[in-house]
Amino acid sequence: MDQADKHKLSESDVCDLFITPAIKRAGWDQLSQVRREVTLTPGPIIVRGNLSSRNKKKKKFADYVLSWQPGLPLAIVEAKDNKHGFSDGLQQALGYAEILDLPSAFSSNGDAFAQHNRTAGNGEEIETSFGMDEFPGVETLYARYRLFHGIEPEETPLVEQPYYLDSSGKEARYYQVEAINRTIEAIAKGQRRVLLVMATGTGKTYTTFQVIWRLWKAREAKRILFLADRNILVDQTLVNDFKPFGEAMTKVRNRKIDPAYEIHLGLYQALTGPEESDKIFKSVSRDFFDLIVVDECHRGSASDDSAWREILDYFDGAIQVGMTATPRETEYVSNITYFGDPVYTYSLKQGIEDGFLAPYKVIRIDIDKDVLGWTPPPGMVDDLGNPVEQREYNRVDMDRILVLNQRTKLVATRVMQYLNATDPMAKTIIFCEDIDHAERMRKAIVNAAGKLALDNPRYVMRITGDSVEGKAQLDNFIDPEQAYPVIATTSQLLTTGVDAKTCKLIVLDQTIRSMTIFKQIIGRGTRIDEDNNKFFFTIMDFKKATELFRDDAFDGAPVVIYEPGEDEDPVPPDPPEQPSDDDNEDKDDTGGATKIVISGVPARIIAERIEYVGSDGKLITESYRDYARKAIVSEFSSLDAFIQRWNEADRKQAIIDELEEHGIVLANLQEAVGRDVGDFDLLAHIAYDQPPLTRRERAEKVKKRNYFTKYSDKARAVLEALLDKYADEGISTIEDTKVLRLKPFDGIGTPLEIIKGSFGGKAGYEAALSELEHQIYEQAFNE
Repeated sequence: MDQADKHKLSESDVCDLFITPAIKRAGWDQLSQVRREVTLTPGPIIVRGNLSSRNKKKKKFADYVLSWQPGLPLAIVEAKDNKHGFSDGLQQALGYAEILDLPSAFSSNGDAFAQHNRTAGNGEEIETSFGMDEFPGVETLYARYRLFHGIEPEETPLVEQPYYLDSSGKEARYYQVEAINRTIEAIAKGQRRVLLVMATGTGKTYTTFQVIWRLWKAREAKRILFLADRNILVDQTLVNDFKPFGEAMTKVRNRKIDPAYEIHLGLYQALTGPEESDKIFKSVSRDFFDLIVVDECHRGSASDDSAWREILDYFDGAIQVGMTATPRETEYVSNITYFGDPVYTYSLKQGIEDGFLAPYKVIRIDIDKDVLGWTPPPGMVDDLGNPVEQREYNRVDMDRILVLNQRTKLVATRVMQYLNATDPMAKTIIFCEDIDHAERMRKAIVNAAGKLALDNPRYVMRITGDSVEGKAQLDNFIDPEQAYPVIATTSQLLTTGVDAKTCKLIVLDQTIRSMTIFKQIIGRGTRIDEDNNKFFFTIMDFKKATELFRDDAFDGAPVVIYEPGEDEDPVPPDPPEQPSDDDNEDKDDTGGATKIVISGVPARIIAERIEYVGSDGKLITESYRDYARKAIVSEFSSLDAFIQRWNEADRKQAIIDELEEHGIVLANLQEAVGRDVGDFDLLAHIAYDQPPLTRRERAEKVKKRNYFTKYSDKARAVLEALLDKYADEGISTIEDTKVLRLKPFDGIGTPLEIIKGSFGGKAGYEAALSELEHQIYEQAFNE
């Protein structure tokens, strides 16, 4: 093939005819070692108002991922068509290689390969190029991978232990592969304590399963203990991610460790307790377990006086892996001090940026008595007739010390206003100060919901540790197939581990000072569930809890704040006066202190504002309209540039598709503008403040010019019908030749008869359509 013909090939053709054969000639197995068109990330979801769309411009998509075996990637190859240079894709390939922590990146246009070698040393060139018959073989790139990650020969059997391959075709995401491989490599090197930090909703349990599976199959760990502190965590794990272990797995029941099983899942409360007779983990030898995995290890396992730490100390010869979304780092407790630095971290910010986690909008609501404070008048008594202490009460006192029933009603009314305006059946969690507050809030929501609560008494439920009825409904609340309960009021029970992936609204009426608890609460909403139209979630904040978003520690790297001296305990316990994150199974704050309850004091909302996650992960105040304006101007720097591109485009839909890649959906933009105008006018109005015309107005202007007279009667009838179609449905409809199969064209003739008989063929029809579009847009600007 000569170069001129090669220049005409698409990128896909270049891959099929040149790059894939070159890789195959180098000895790579096309079925098991070469993957084409691999989506690494789907691109972030943009949310403004109640609208959302995915920004596909930021999608990460590798043309080739080359692997030693499934789950063990070695290199990235980026392809370009032959009009590009062979090294033009190298920077893109290197970016993907950095994401996957790979040493080798390649680029090719079918003429040659460019290579970036991140292991280059001793005078070796980092970037080189070579011919199409010189692509490196599998062994060469695997050796480079082992060098890059410091894998010694004796470590390779464990490193090469295969993943569990799901019959459904489920594959680990790129960051899960990273987390799994970095953990296995650390253990292969002899590391006995390993910490993994992965944001809530990113599949920690699936990652844990693959780690355990590979260690178990390699017989590096024959008996494994998976520790959690909530029954629901264990039960979800048994029937979902850990199901492939089958009959080798059991849940620790009846306070007995059964040696007939190899995989044990248990609550730490079932293994230990305050009395020596409760410590059933001591019924087996200290070397019984080879591997202990601690789920949600921020919840006290690093604290020297915690029950988990007692179990970890007893089985101190076992490999110990800690999994958490929020490594606990305070002046008194550090998981890093116990487990060591994380071998891999995948943050909430990164998950949202990649598009694997749902972004959020925040509605901050200020109530007068919270912000301005309230001092009771002299001689005031509460609802029980007791005198009320004369002092100023403010936000931190509300529902902890002082209960203003009108304030509770106000919160419930505002929550229901939001749900009724968006989706009254959207799963909602309301976090309250304690169980007493959760019950008061449940009652207030029932009254505010009205008919919704009458139609089904489970519309709102209090799900707290002391409520048997509420806890019995927890499975239904988190099940996407179950409509009820819709709203759950709680205090602590739902802060962690509950996989409520359809949760669309989180209400914070709780004072939150702990970053750990805050991250866990936010994590209840971060799962995306496309099947149930859940792409983002809303946080309604009445207690300024979301100020913690502004703290650098919210998504910053964990650091050890407590640095013990030589003679100090490396992990001292929390002092009694500190609030503890160390919740036990089904524990909630009972709110046992006597509260001041007053019914007659009014409360009102004095301020509201809405903020969104920006591209830098920070909260910003921006409308969908403002976001669209920025995106359009980033593509077309001026109105003239936009008009020129619009008029030159063979298909206007191509421009619309291009903008949708940025997350601009025109239907959403129409809703934001509130006027049904044409696509061109909509974009020009939003970005460049042009006065918008409706499609009907533009069509009428064309008809007044009477330019159709130069066409035959039949052709004129077709063009006038196309103009009417444009007025009714838009430009994309008339650009699709399928429109000629619809009314009124079916009365004129078949599509072939119309194109050939009225316009002399396809070229004539397309020319006439192009002139019609020119009349619709260009002439209007010249008037």
